[in-house]
Amino acid sequence: MSEERPRRSDGTRAAILRAARERFAADGYERATIRAIAADAAIDPSMVMRYYGNKERLFAAAAEFDLRLPELSGVPVDEIAALLVGHFLDRWEGDETLMALLRAGVTNPAAAERMRQIFAAQLGPLAERVAPDQPHTRAGLVSSQVLGLALCRYVLKLPPVVAMERADLIAWLTPTVRQYLLGPAPQGPKVPEGTAVRH
Repeated sequence: MSEERPRRSDGTRAAILRAARERFAADGYERATIRAIAADAAIDPSMVMRYYGNKERLFAAAAEFDLRLPELSGVPVDEIAALLVGHFLDRWEGDETLMALLRAGVTNPAAAERMRQIFAAQLGPLAERVAPDQPHTRAGLVSSQVLGLALCRYVLKLPPVVAMERADLIAWLTPTVRQYLLGPAPQGPKVPEGTAVRH
């Protein structure tokens, strides 16, 4: 009997996550409800709350997001940073799921951890391919720029940042992203490799 419970629990969790992904995709984060997700999974809403606590935690667990990072082989080194900045602007503005995850991550530890996992798993390997040294530190610093921009432009809506045209944003951020990703590391105490972006 002790072996049957984990199987039943795993099946229930899987059904909830499956229903949640479909409901979030169809309705968006704001309109999706625990009650609707529970109905889709053919379970009582209290079971969803039992396993995930609230909608933010459920969303963080269900979020599967592909940053769709561009293929950089053949791209001139001096064009990589601008390409990445433009790509992230397009991703922030073109996908409600990533924006919902960012908003949830500001206040919810589970959503924040999911965001860290996404960036570590997807931006980390890119940095390893193009960065001369300390790729994980560099990936973390690039993440700080693109996440900071998204937070200020789309969540906090700082007027000067909201008002900027896409080309101006790319022009301002590109030198910093280029330095973080490809520039020489500054002299001084060295950050232990692998601590900037969690694995």
